[in-house]
Amino acid sequence: MQQQKSKKILLYIFLFLMIGTLNNKNISASNFAEIKKINIDGLNDLRKLDLLKEFDLLKFNNLFFLDRIKVSKILSSNELIDKFSVYKNYPSTLNIKIQKAKFVAKIKKDENLFFLGTNGKLIKSIKENYDVPYIFGDLNYDSFFELKKKIDNSNFDYNKIKNLFFFKSGRWDIETKSGILIKLPKSNLERSIELVVDILNKNIQTKIYKIDIRQNDQVIIDER
Repeated sequence: MQQQKSKKILLYIFLFLMIGTLNNKNISASNFAEIKKINIDGLNDLRKLDLLKEFDLLKFNNLFFLDRIKVSKILSSNELIDKFSVYKNYPSTLNIKIQKAKFVAKIKKDENLFFLGTNGKLIKSIKENYDVPYIFGDLNYDSFFELKKKIDNSNFDYNKIKNLFFFKSGRWDIETKSGILIKLPKSNLERSIELVVDILNKNIQTKIYKIDIRQNDQVIIDER
């Protein structure tokens, strides 16, 4: 018990001396705990270099007094980043772990192609080709993520979707890669999506062109 108390006292003395040292006017002239290295994990080399340039302003700042708000602002503004963690590795290294956003859809705006990430941000068309659905219509992206969440929680395979059409009424149409057009209602999406799955499973041999379930208690199936 006495030993633990002695350790606490020594720790408090150390912290007191440390704070006193760091508050000294000559701290800026000292290289104690300067950030000399920044490691970024989770991006390819090119993207990593771009991000490191933005962190140049932190080089040689004191690691103890790292401006977390500034770091968070830089990382949050990057359209490729979904989640991140920042770790201090004393005496002079800052480690940043990044979870890259996954692209879930593509959108055309002003004749330019953009990919929509899981972070809700758009990134202008890049060299990599991602097999994700096109979204058509003027929408709030929250509406898309609400629909995707309901699809992901169902037995419907999101990867089989070719196009998504959003209407001003708040309703969605889904076009599958096999050419089936699914006209969803505005509400009760969970129930409607499961109904579509059930119809498709029961009509595997049938060449369905369209499934219209916009009206309550009414299903219209068009065959080729």
